[in-house]
Amino acid sequence: MRRTRTVLLCIAGLVAATLPAGVAGAAPAGCVSTPGPLQGQAADVLGIAERAKRELGLNSVILRVSQDGKEMVTAALGESVTGVPADPAMHFRSGSVAIAYMATVLLQLVEEGKAGLDDTLDRWLPDAPHAEEITLRQLGNSTSGLHDYVTDPKFLAELEAAPFRHWTSAEVIGIAAAHPLWYEPGTNFSYSHANFQLLGAALEKISGVSLERLLQERVMRPLGLSETANGATPEIPVPALHSFTSDRGIYEESSYWNPSWTTAPGAVLTTDICDLERSARAVGTGELLSAESFRTQLDPGTVGLGTTTDGCPATVCLKNTREAHFGFGILVDNGWIEQNPSFSGYAAIQAYLPAEKLAIAVSATKGPKTPEGNQAQTVAERISALLAPDRPLKSKHPHS
Repeated sequence: MRRTRTVLLCIAGLVAATLPAGVAGAAPAGCVSTPGPLQGQAADVLGIAERAKRELGLNSVILRVSQDGKEMVTAALGESVTGVPADPAMHFRSGSVAIAYMATVLLQLVEEGKAGLDDTLDRWLPDAPHAEEITLRQLGNSTSGLHDYVTDPKFLAELEAAPFRHWTSAEVIGIAAAHPLWYEPGTNFSYSHANFQLLGAALEKISGVSLERLLQERVMRPLGLSETANGATPEIPVPALHSFTSDRGIYEESSYWNPSWTTAPGAVLTTDICDLERSARAVGTGELLSAESFRTQLDPGTVGLGTTTDGCPATVCLKNTREAHFGFGILVDNGWIEQNPSFSGYAAIQAYLPAEKLAIAVSATKGPKTPEGNQAQTVAERISALLAPDRPLKSKHPHS
């Protein structure tokens, strides 16, 4: 089934400040392309994106790169739809980026003494599957052992047959719960979208606030992510970047396929490239967390997990190493801290390399001959090889 490969990539998927462009921490008033002619590394980055767009057959590539908080280059290549040029101000779905935000909010609530990472779910969600065994920590670092519903053949068939269908959290969690645990919670690693459906519900119980409001108040507003918002419907704010996919065997528009299944209600986000770059810097520096919580986010105990067993095949229990592992709602990749959503024709990445204070944000949409996989990640890898040749992105993640 063609959809399977693309869906499994969604595991994996932000500032309009008033300061002038080029000032550390600032984004332009409105997300716009860097004025030309570009020179030096900015020109080289754009050249890499242009070649990648051509070689990979992409409809569009939108990117923003910064160093030490200062814009290096913002650009948009190709078209959203025929005759409509891509633009940095266009909104797109950011998928698993919301997972990093939910994990951040949980760590904040723990800092405030409102919950503990090792609370079992029965304290907050007594009706959740295996509520007496699974902890909040195990949701955030994906060591719960819960089956990933996007690998369920029946779910995939229904999603392919009816891409506009709205899925409730109870429905998708129920699919995961119908399967046995892969392993005893906390003893291994396997990515599951169900973890983050449950995490969103737990955050609401802990805080007494809706997830949408929680993310706005604790993440988007403090960071100035004015173009990032939850969508209660499949609508994308205008201007919208349109997506296309061959998941169902024909090349077709998929912009408004319903993303309700992707993560917890209230965290189904759209964004633009400037917000995504700002998000990369904020998540990559632990801006919203204490130093201790940020250390937990980078390694909540996953390094070394991911062991193939008789009950958990190598395709599921994937190895986490110091170099490439799943943290607490984020990915660590050769020193980079990232999230890389890819689903229903959309692909994106936010990545930050603390050692170089380097941020890369890319969104890409597919043409009819684009290869399988997250091609925004491919573009970002090529850019990272130029700007950080000793520590490039490698995309060897335990969930890819």
